[in-house]
Amino acid sequence: MEPFQWSRPPGVLAAIGGTPMVELRRVVPDAGARILLKWEPSNPTGSMKDRMAIEVIRSAAADGRLPPGSTVVEYTAGTTGVSLALVCAALGFRLHVVFSDAFSVEKRKTMLALGAEITDEPSDGGRITEDLIKRMIATSEEISARPGHWWSDQLNNRDAVRGYLSLGREIWTQAGGRVDAFVHAVGTAHSIHGVPEGFGHDAAAAVRVVAVEPAESAVLSGDPTGAHRIEGIGIGFIPPLWQPELVDSIEQVGSDDAQQMARRLAAEEGIFAGTSTGANVIAALRVAATLPSDAHVVTIAVDSGLRYLSTAPYA
Repeated sequence: MEPFQWSRPPGVLAAIGGTPMVELRRVVPDAGARILLKWEPSNPTGSMKDRMAIEVIRSAAADGRLPPGSTVVEYTAGTTGVSLALVCAALGFRLHVVFSDAFSVEKRKTMLALGAEITDEPSDGGRITEDLIKRMIATSEEISARPGHWWSDQLNNRDAVRGYLSLGREIWTQAGGRVDAFVHAVGTAHSIHGVPEGFGHDAAAAVRVVAVEPAESAVLSGDPTGAHRIEGIGIGFIPPLWQPELVDSIEQVGSDDAQQMARRLAAEEGIFAGTSTGANVIAALRVAATLPSDAHVVTIAVDSGLRYLSTAPYA
């Protein structure tokens, strides 16, 4: 495989990015700021993580960390794994992911369909906990020690932040150069840092950045770790690349409330997304209530609800 010297990503990878923005109409109150939702399910796998995956693989292949024919290794709640599986399939790499029964079967089936190999770490009754995530990390590190394997190690991979600069640039343009608040859930913390950086330095300084985490495991707020049911966020410990100085405030959202909002978005707005999107919207509504009616609060539809048909909120 040739080194990555493209001006345009090859094949299906050219479809990553350029997603639309929609305004919430029916779940919002009459008063308060406008809430704009960046519709990331338009990416090829139906997730914002496609942006991160292509940058992580591109950077590693370009500087020689990922030679042709290598196997990429990653621990994942499934969303990153699906995106990596797409990118690896398109570019001729193999992928070995560490996964768990705590996450949806749709993600498992999609990763397998895209050619990934899966090693499982069992959960405690389907709960997402610090212990589970750390066991998944340890197992992926062990697998990456095999010859011809490269560990993308998403929590510590700074290339992932650059993958979200394009998302910030798109949001800024689509919002007409006005973003009063950016509200987003934290898993690795790459997107909540990368998106405002994409707004541009001067612009980002004026934007209120609000992090969202599960109320049952609000470690960013200084609370004890715990178990929750919002896939893709709330890893149970502080992400290694978390930069609290770049965030103005933190909102806690419970799993039940996030699932209920995901159902409301589908039934009332026709917006079919996952539970982390429900959490994003709840927090965005809180922020919007504190701002004038002409302000713009931007949040993200992280991924498609098609990934969660076998789980709450849709099972």
